[in-house]
Amino acid sequence: MESLEQLPKSETIELRKKHIGESCSLFYKQEPLKIVRAKGQYMYDENGEKYLDCINNVAHIGHCHPEMVRAASEQIALLNTNSRFLHDNLVICAKKLSKMFPDPLSVCFFVNSGSEANDLALRLARTHTKHQDVVTLDHAYHGHLTSLISISPYKFNSGKGLPKPDWVHVAPCPDTYRGKFRDSDYPGSDLGKKYAEEVKLLIKSARDKDRNISAFIAESLISCGGQIIPPANYLRNVYKYVREAGGVCIADEVQCGFGRVGKHWWAFQLQGDDVIPDIVTVGKPMGNGHPVAAVITTPAIAKSFKETGIEYFNTYGGNPVSCAIANAVISVIENERLRENATRVGNYILNSVQKLRSKHALIGDVRGVGLFVGIELVHDRDGKRKPAVREASLVLKRMKEEQILLSSDGPDANVIKLKPPMVFTTENADHFVRVFDDVMTEIGNGLLANDRTYSPERRKISEEEGGNHLQHKRTRTDKIDPSKNEDKIIIKT
Repeated sequence: MESLEQLPKSETIELRKKHIGESCSLFYKQEPLKIVRAKGQYMYDENGEKYLDCINNVAHIGHCHPEMVRAASEQIALLNTNSRFLHDNLVICAKKLSKMFPDPLSVCFFVNSGSEANDLALRLARTHTKHQDVVTLDHAYHGHLTSLISISPYKFNSGKGLPKPDWVHVAPCPDTYRGKFRDSDYPGSDLGKKYAEEVKLLIKSARDKDRNISAFIAESLISCGGQIIPPANYLRNVYKYVREAGGVCIADEVQCGFGRVGKHWWAFQLQGDDVIPDIVTVGKPMGNGHPVAAVITTPAIAKSFKETGIEYFNTYGGNPVSCAIANAVISVIENERLRENATRVGNYILNSVQKLRSKHALIGDVRGVGLFVGIELVHDRDGKRKPAVREASLVLKRMKEEQILLSSDGPDANVIKLKPPMVFTTENADHFVRVFDDVMTEIGNGLLANDRTYSPERRKISEEEGGNHLQHKRTRTDKIDPSKNEDKIIIKT
């Protein structure tokens, strides 16, 4: 097969070092992957090696889905222009989106990324409330624009950037496992309300200083904070307190929306039918890898924005190609019943990994909804629950060597996160769990104590000592031809 590389990998690396900003990070920095092709839930490197993708929540309906590719290619061959001209794709997409939300969320603004969406959400909130201050969550990340770094403790607490502005108020992340209020410390308590009271105290503190809250912003499921599932009653109470203070509520669904949670289109709906934000931001999965995003809000907030007299125009936001792709993505989710798949496969993963807790003391909490899963690795899980940071890093390294792509998150980077394409199958889940089990056994037996590659010699020693590690390791002798639709994982027996 003809190579899909334009340059040798070594030259790609050198050119990246020379011309790309050093702050632009890479997965697996020490041994970066060069990916040249992807299909479904698989990615292929320059040598034709196939990797199971457990981290690409952007490729929501699967890499290079034929319906998405068809919609994009047909529309771009016909017309692409800005939204100052009438075009059916824009209004059809807005209608589709509006039907997916409860009333009164019915007015759409189209942008190009989740960052743009969250920045616009802040503008809408401030215009409508005529207030400035924002309540955000500790460890939150809402985008890379200047306005968003200011409300993203995940960023401003991690480097030498600008300090937190006075108009930003940081509430504790509603983490019931290792957060301020833990399930082990408050058994039977309404932790949702308890964490919500922290927001109420922040609002009071701000008002005592003559500051007024324009908005509360939070991911409906907290991604960078460690795959956190807010406890019941959290958003219900927070939204109540924020609105009583004259603010509005923004749900950031950029990472967790479009049916990833399975039973609902949007993760905020997990908190109850009566929990409805004032503004919702969506992005990443909306275009399945194409840059398209949106803000959905109420007619009242949209009217306040209009009454400023300042026109809102976005050159590429809502262009015919982007909207054609978004329409195709929504149709595929519905036609291929991917929400149902997320529920079925997600529950299967959660139950399977939960069973491994009895074998591996490092597995602390296993949490998630649909195909939004976190596995928190800790020391002393029945006590202080200290983050197993180094072990989590070793897991990522070893899983990559076994051609399974994962990443970690949380303030201590000790939470293994899975947000795979929604076409992930139970067979994929089985393969992941098998290899994860083997890798956790390696770590538990001290085989990776020096963080060295798990060589055949070390495997031989381990097996002679009674281990049975990595018997499910993928056969590497036969390369996979990326030109063929080969989805079978080869298992040694």
